[in-house]
Amino acid sequence: MNAGFEIAMKNDDVLKVELEVFRQEHSDLDASITALLAVGTSDRLMIQRLKKKKLRLKDIIARIEDRLTPDIIA
Repeated sequence: MNAGFEIAMKNDDVLKVELEVFRQEHSDLDASITALLAVGTSDRLMIQRLKKKKLRLKDIIARIEDRLTPDIIA
């Protein structure tokens, strides 16, 4: 299903909770990637997958923030 459609169908309270969960998951992925790079692991495929997941989360976070931020015409 389209993630944009799913976001549009949820109310603001649900989106706020999901936003915090996604931000925490994004932060956890960042810490995991940093730790793996610091250790010098040779599993580049796993690091690449984690980075892609982190980017997907960043996109979802941006969509939710856009939905929650009211359009103000100046």
